[in-house]
Amino acid sequence: MYSLSPIAHIHSPFKQKFAIPRQSQALSLAKGEIEFVKEINPEHALDGIEQFSHLWLLFMFHENLEQGFSEKVRPPRLGGNKKMGVFATRSTFRPNGIGMSLVENLGFNQQRLKVGGIDLLDATPIIDIKPYLPYADSQPNALAGYAEQAPSSLLSVKYDNSTLKALAKCEAQFSDFSALLENILSQDPRPAYKKAKADTKTYHLSLYSSDVHWQVHNNTVTVLSIDT
Repeated sequence: MYSLSPIAHIHSPFKQKFAIPRQSQALSLAKGEIEFVKEINPEHALDGIEQFSHLWLLFMFHENLEQGFSEKVRPPRLGGNKKMGVFATRSTFRPNGIGMSLVENLGFNQQRLKVGGIDLLDATPIIDIKPYLPYADSQPNALAGYAEQAPSSLLSVKYDNSTLKALAKCEAQFSDFSALLENILSQDPRPAYKKAKADTKTYHLSLYSSDVHWQVHNNTVTVLSIDT
């Protein structure tokens, strides 16, 4: 029997799983801070980490663990209709609930490690940190099957006039709020099966301390309200 204990937890602007960019460094503009558990002295454990521009984070899909795993899952990249084996995907429903993300190293300050390009839920347990090594971790000739190309269809984002005051308030508190919200919404975080047909549903996401409601129509996301 093996056991794992978190070495840290991350502070993230993402307060719910829905709408988090799926591939961290490649698609996300979000930044976060890693706070270590009391058993670890980060000044010792991170000594030398400033030499590396990017890091691998290994973490737990902590909100999925009780749901167990599936041997077959529906990857969003295949429209959410075709099933694949879980080990041929990056599904969160895995036998051991372990995820990995490539992030930018933004430096260690005030006992916290700051990272960029994150796709982790707030309070996600971190179980290990490793330096990214370009010569070993990048394979230009590697094949990626059904996920060979990065998602290319971006939606435009606009704001209902009634949201502008709330948007300004959010920007005053979090300077990257608009950029991050548009980064998320332009990637169309709806379930894949919703994207091929007319959809009048109003969706909700939580970002920092705000709740955002939005709809999609004719390849445009309209932000309907921002509750702060």
